[in-house]
Amino acid sequence: MRQTSFSEMHCSLARSLDVVGDWWSPLVLRDLYLGIDRFDELVRDLGISRNLLTVRLDRLIAGGVVCRQRYSEHPPRDLYRLTAAGRDLVPILMALTAWGDRWTDPEDGPPITFEHRACGHRFVPQVHCSHCGAQVSADEVAPLPGPGGRPGPGTMRVGDYLGGEGTANKP
Repeated sequence: MRQTSFSEMHCSLARSLDVVGDWWSPLVLRDLYLGIDRFDELVRDLGISRNLLTVRLDRLIAGGVVCRQRYSEHPPRDLYRLTAAGRDLVPILMALTAWGDRWTDPEDGPPITFEHRACGHRFVPQVHCSHCGAQVSADEVAPLPGPGGRPGPGTMRVGDYLGGEGTANKP
């Protein structure tokens, strides 16, 4: 049940949310990453209705983050896999999971932890600067207009920056 489309907004976050911005899609993506890749398994693990899962998977496929692979013709059965774009969402889901571990107070500690295969150590997902490698936080970042930035729906701040009126993190 779509209420609003953000696909026409000049904002990458809004367009991303147009693809994965409902309650179920990140959970579907999480399950696919964890290897739960069959329709009936997804229904069982998530407790989602079959109709709702069908709609979510179709949107994720249309958005290019999931692909369907037929594994049986009679009866027709499919596996669902993350595409390259879907795999690029996994670190974002990990960071959101780390936020939940910190701010939603899981009673017995984190329900899942992450191990970096390259070094074998468990880690807490964080966002780092792609240039210097330092961890970044909201207070350490200055949003600036990009080459595709222009005033429009959902981009009031970008319009301010382009007009020279705005400053990052106004009180």
